[in-house]
Amino acid sequence: MYKGWIFTVSALIGAFILLALIGAKPAMAQTGLAGTPVDVCIARATPGIDAHAVFAGQGRFNCVTSQTALGPGEYWALSAPVHATGPVDIRIGSLWQERVTLYALYADGTILSAVTDGRAATRHLQLGAIIQRSFPARDAPLVRLLWHVEGSANLRGILIGPRIATPEESTSANLLLGAIYAAFAGLCIALLIHNLALWGALRHPFQLAYCGMLLALLVYTASSSGALAWAWPDMANNDRLRVNYASLGMAAVAAMLFARTFFEPRVFAGWLAKTSNVVCGLMVITVAMLATLKPSHVPLFDLFFCLVFAAQLGIVVPILWRGWRMRSNYLWMFAIAWAAPIVLACFRAAGSFGALDWSFWLDNSTILAMTVEALFSSLAIAYRIRLLSLERDEAREQEIAARLLADTDPLTGLFNRRAFLRHAIGREGDQILLVADIDHFKRVNEAIGHDGGDEVLRVFARTLRQSVPPEALVARIGGEEFAIVTPVTLAVEPEDILARLREARMPFGLSVTASIGSCTGRLTKEGDWKALYRCADRALFEAKAAGRDRVHGAVPESRIVA
Repeated sequence: MYKGWIFTVSALIGAFILLALIGAKPAMAQTGLAGTPVDVCIARATPGIDAHAVFAGQGRFNCVTSQTALGPGEYWALSAPVHATGPVDIRIGSLWQERVTLYALYADGTILSAVTDGRAATRHLQLGAIIQRSFPARDAPLVRLLWHVEGSANLRGILIGPRIATPEESTSANLLLGAIYAAFAGLCIALLIHNLALWGALRHPFQLAYCGMLLALLVYTASSSGALAWAWPDMANNDRLRVNYASLGMAAVAAMLFARTFFEPRVFAGWLAKTSNVVCGLMVITVAMLATLKPSHVPLFDLFFCLVFAAQLGIVVPILWRGWRMRSNYLWMFAIAWAAPIVLACFRAAGSFGALDWSFWLDNSTILAMTVEALFSSLAIAYRIRLLSLERDEAREQEIAARLLADTDPLTGLFNRRAFLRHAIGREGDQILLVADIDHFKRVNEAIGHDGGDEVLRVFARTLRQSVPPEALVARIGGEEFAIVTPVTLAVEPEDILARLREARMPFGLSVTASIGSCTGRLTKEGDWKALYRCADRALFEAKAAGRDRVHGAVPESRIVA
């Protein structure tokens, strides 16, 4: 019931974001919402027609057909009539194209132009990967805009999000986007350092995979925002887009590795592990293709990239299903953390295939969704580590319990012979060894049965333990024979032990006595134990021969010789 509510919450998170972004289509870059949007119509460029001819009314422009349906090539993009005075910034989204020439027509007939090739696009790139060209104030107002787009791959459009903004609006947009990107980058860096430190201490593979994903997202943020172009102003804009592709692809691979190491191994057992390996391998190959890709091959590469990306998203369904079937302890946290990124990635993939229209907020959804994911995944990782800690503690307790069982006599709870020798041999200084044996124990078994005899052994063991200091070693070394080792500085009076045994309440009011043999000597090595035990055993025999229910002491043979 509890996990059912968790999945409901996850679905609502994704649905809420979906409703906010419905009708959106992802672009290869983002365009800020600064300024006034400009409607454009598209015409394929033909020889002999220049900007003056287009402004004069030549050319057959299409204002209805989706830009992506027109295919790659060279195009004119003509704006609807506009009216702008003062200095203006013309802003468009950055796309995969070779050269864009912007023409600005003023009411007095003046036409100003600005050429933007690959490197010029980098120099004029604003935050949000927005190409901005500025025109000074003139006496006549701006009435029309025209773009000549050459070498357009037309993967997400020919001209995306054109706007006319004032310098103040552009500055405000840069500040807003700068705050968003800086916050996300700061969050990624903090989580990266935190998880790297945890990985250094705990060495859980999912922590390293998560760090890899954060690092890829940092690169993606730098490239998709345009900040990468600021760091390398000589970089061609299309090369920046290559980095954008590569970082997004590697983030997807790292996310898959994170899922594989985050869940229990049984969730990815069998075909699911092999399938995820194949898809991740295809994504790595796709990213590697970027190094040698020719511009003419961009549409084919983009299609391959989108198919592999969609395949990775498709694996999420069996992962969640297997996690549910296998009753994974980590499924609910994973579902909450990844609900928004997975839902939005699905719609970005749908937009990549032309099923949805472009939207600024969906285009920025990777940053927003991964911010949510990063916060929830931190909780998921903490929860995962907590469960691992509990499993480790439980395993440690089981190991201790098993060790105790291996060292303990199951009937009396005292050390067995093996554990007794391990703790006794190697002690420094003289030690007192007492060997106690219940008198006529065979008669006890005959009188009250073996169950009663076992109870006598338990009472006898409890009495021995209560008669000696906590530091003394007490063990059952065989049958009805017990041993006590204590330093001479903590000497135990054997007569007191016998007195307690006589007073102990035995089964059926039985009177039970014991004989004790005592010997003092070294216990630094195994040979010392053998000599000391022979001495105490000899003393025990003499105590029994003298009438039982008594103590007899002896001296080791080595000390007699000395």
